[in-house]
Amino acid sequence: TDWVNTTCPCCGGPAKRETDTMPQWAGSSWYFLRYMDPHNDKALASKEALEYWSPVDWYNGGMEHTTLHLLYSRFWHKFLYDIGVVPTKEPYQKRTSHGMILGEGGEKMSKSRGNVVNPNDIVDQYGADTMRLHIMFIGDFEKAVTWSNEAVKGSKRFLDRVWNLAESASESYEVTPANEAVIHRTIKKVTEDIDELKMNTAISAMMTMVNEFYANGVSRGDLKYLLLLLSPFAPHIVEELWEDLGFAKMTGKMACQNPWPAFDEAKTAASTVEMAVQVGGKLKGTVVLPADSDEQTVREAALAVDKVAKATAGMQIVKTIYVKNRLINLIVKPQ
Repeated sequence: TDWVNTTCPCCGGPAKRETDTMPQWAGSSWYFLRYMDPHNDKALASKEALEYWSPVDWYNGGMEHTTLHLLYSRFWHKFLYDIGVVPTKEPYQKRTSHGMILGEGGEKMSKSRGNVVNPNDIVDQYGADTMRLHIMFIGDFEKAVTWSNEAVKGSKRFLDRVWNLAESASESYEVTPANEAVIHRTIKKVTEDIDELKMNTAISAMMTMVNEFYANGVSRGDLKYLLLLLSPFAPHIVEELWEDLGFAKMTGKMACQNPWPAFDEAKTAASTVEMAVQVGGKLKGTVVLPADSDEQTVREAALAVDKVAKATAGMQIVKTIYVKNRLINLIVKPQ
């Protein structure tokens, strides 16, 4: 108060000194430091807190703020380092920027354009899980993407398929042998994609997993892994199914409180594969064999297929085109 209240140097009358001299972006240039010691009333943050928490491991923000905010916050931090306030030269170890969601016409959303999408409307129509899932599925994390009210329906259909799987699942809590490989592949893929912020491809992998569950049949034991992987993306439906399928009672925890599933690299490859059998480039059937079977084994199995046997009867096999785990093509000519 003694400093603020003063005398005008021009007229000699009573005056107040200006106190609002900082630009508004100044606070946003160092706020993360205050998070390290928010209740300190003696300093910006204690030396011990700054040494423990600094630098920030991972800083993520909007793409529009990348240039100026990043410039200002680094400049501010380096100044504080130069005067001995902070212990690190750089404020963050890693910096990422997320893309912007544009209006349906591909333009930035604004009230003047009338293209603003109200999240509450989407939630009311499709549910919060669909809204959340679609935002992560819509495109690359770091790129701008265009919103589509029509495309939201695809995410809703996927969650409906998950729900329907749960209603048709067998009561076994064991993993179905036919689903073991896809479960371990999907755990690996989703885990790696989340770490790299590739949410869209993680969701795509779970969609593939659901397709295979429909093809192979599914148990409650299979669904346990799908629910754990889906939990960060669609938490409400997952917790509902987690309880309905008995996992809440078995583990004593919600799905989001359970450990993240681990994968076994040795189990990510399918134990058997279905291979196409062609004669002269024309499909004659398929054979199911152990994965990575050698050419001779596949050829013998192929020749045992009725249509292949008929197509090669009285013919000479002059060449074999073999693509491991995919197909075998027998090239023939009259003897």
